[in-house]
Amino acid sequence: MPFSRRHFLTAAAVGLTTPALAQFGAAPAFPQAFSSFAVDVEMLRAKGHGPYADIVGVAALEELQRSFADRTDPRGPRFVLRVTSLVLTSNPDRGGGDRWRGGGGSGTDALEGEALAVGPRGVVLARHPQLAVLDVSRSIVDPDEPGRTAAVARHYVRWLRRRL
Repeated sequence: MPFSRRHFLTAAAVGLTTPALAQFGAAPAFPQAFSSFAVDVEMLRAKGHGPYADIVGVAALEELQRSFADRTDPRGPRFVLRVTSLVLTSNPDRGGGDRWRGGGGSGTDALEGEALAVGPRGVVLARHPQLAVLDVSRSIVDPDEPGRTAAVARHYVRWLRRRL
């Protein structure tokens, strides 16, 4: 039998059969060189994250330029990072203890979005969605939301560099 049971179960789970998968082909590879970098935080602003959107934009752009400095080429597409969601935990101290003494809350911050390779006419050539989660261990007395926001933005870009 040419296909395993796992193959059919996987195809059924995503709602596609083998002929449907074949007609779409493989997803285009993400380019390896970029002419410029930009960060789009409009979705964060629309969700009411105002100043935090600005922090994400600045921190992510600086980290993009640093992390991808060796992959610039004026002939390449633009690299646009579109940030869609920011979540800062309300328990930066992980619930006030450790897992053996009753603590261990949800001490993580997260940033979600997608990297886009944008061609000269504004056409999206490739996309890479990503969610990055960062553990937080701060005092509840000094939660430092701006610093955590910048840290999760930099963390997100570093993961992009590893994945692309």
